[in-house]
Amino acid sequence: MVKITVIDREDKVHELEAPTDMNFNLMEVFKMYELPVEGTCGGMALCASCQCYIESDHKLPEVSDDEEAMLDQAFHVKSNSRLGCQIRIKEELEGLKVRLAPEV
Repeated sequence: MVKITVIDREDKVHELEAPTDMNFNLMEVFKMYELPVEGTCGGMALCASCQCYIESDHKLPEVSDDEEAMLDQAFHVKSNSRLGCQIRIKEELEGLKVRLAPEV
C-alpha cells in the first residue's frame, strides 16, 4: 500500500491508501474513494475527466502520445497536468500529492 494525498475541487484534503499489487491506476483509486472523477472513457486516455495536477516532486512515467493528445484538447491544462488513468499505482508513488482539475 502507498499513501496518496488528494486535494479535491473544494480544497478538501483526502489521505488515501492505494494497493500496489492490483495494477490500479490513479483514476481507479479516485473512484474507489468516491471522489468526483468521471473516468467516462474507462481509462483509455480519451476523455480527460480524470485530469489532475501533480503537486509533489515524484518522477512519473513519461506522458504517452495518447495522453499528450488528450491533454492538448482538455480544459484547465497546466504544466503539471496528468490523466489519472495513465498513472499506475506503484511503490514509487508513496507520498504522491495531487489536486483534481476543475470540472469542464
